[in-house]
Amino acid sequence: MTHGLGSGDEWRQALDDAVIGLSPGADLALVFASDDYRSKLNDLLHDVQLRLQPGAIAGCTGQAIIGQGREVEDEPSISIMPLSLPGARISTHHLRHETVGGLDTEAFRALLGLDDGDVNAWLIFADPFTFDVESLVTMLGASYPETRIMGGLASARTEPRSTQVFNGTTAIGDGCVLVAIGGDWTIETIVSQGAEPLGKPWTITGAEKNMVETIGGKPALDVLVETVQALPPEEQQRAGQNLLVGLAMDEYREHFARGDFLIRNLVGADRERGALALNTEARVGQTIQFHLRDSAAADEELRLMLETAKLTLGGIEPAGALICSCNGRGAGLFGEPNHDAGAVAERFGPLPAAGFFCNGEIGPVGDRTFLHGFTASIGLFVPETLASPGSAESPA
Repeated sequence: MTHGLGSGDEWRQALDDAVIGLSPGADLALVFASDDYRSKLNDLLHDVQLRLQPGAIAGCTGQAIIGQGREVEDEPSISIMPLSLPGARISTHHLRHETVGGLDTEAFRALLGLDDGDVNAWLIFADPFTFDVESLVTMLGASYPETRIMGGLASARTEPRSTQVFNGTTAIGDGCVLVAIGGDWTIETIVSQGAEPLGKPWTITGAEKNMVETIGGKPALDVLVETVQALPPEEQQRAGQNLLVGLAMDEYREHFARGDFLIRNLVGADRERGALALNTEARVGQTIQFHLRDSAAADEELRLMLETAKLTLGGIEPAGALICSCNGRGAGLFGEPNHDAGAVAERFGPLPAAGFFCNGEIGPVGDRTFLHGFTASIGLFVPETLASPGSAESPA
């Protein structure tokens, strides 16, 4: 066995179950654990190091924990995936916002101690409350062009701000852990959003910070109401609790379709002003389209993209899969547990897998990496020579 999953209120028993059959000496062990164990996470990580003796450990807490074919949403759990990557160069780095802010690319590379050619891919596990991930993604892209970037923002099952990130045998309550993968290995990435566009794309004509005031010259709330009222009655009912907003990733496309937007939460409305509040900043000139969180679209898209990745690899099995799923997916969206992990297992068989439900998912679409919401961002560990020129992304 090359991966493990254990559950229960007592962390030692959960860890015992997770490490059964795991072999020591891996190059990298990815560890994800419920925040229920937060007072004992350092002990837990020390035990992982003692029992498995990996070259490096990285991970974070999660609202739900993912293993091979399973997503544990209703009880504390631990997932461990030791990865043996012959010829890989692995390093981990804990960064704080104040350490990275203001650095240029040369200073950033010096901070990490890595040159351009030292890295093929990055994994990011970040605390959502203390670290600006979008700025880090921009800096990584500028400092290390052509590298793959994926990962997720830590989440918590019990208290929202009890998130922690793992670096070696230390659990840390702030910043991010960055994993550099170089040498003979990299990651093949899949980013599946699964939100269905509603109505048509519009241009934001008035905005202040996270408030969209006017769309196409009309009050934003009026445009939303008109869009929903134009739907068939059954879709209007669904839209009442599943509305999202999409902001175009590429403003210069002639036509927009599913997968062309960064999906964000619609968090409120100012009826007096006719404005809409998003969970991100908006700007005048952006293309916006309302979306519907849709389980059928999410299922269809993910399975299609996994099939595409399988064909791309030409029969070569990855060493493992990192699954970063939005905490808005899971049984709450699909009506049954284990959807994303089960889809990976269905397509790739008994592939080692680990991951967690995220407060935000990181992954590339086209040649740019974004912080997403409501996605499944999946990284397949593959030999560097096998990675496709562009990893799988949401099909138009």
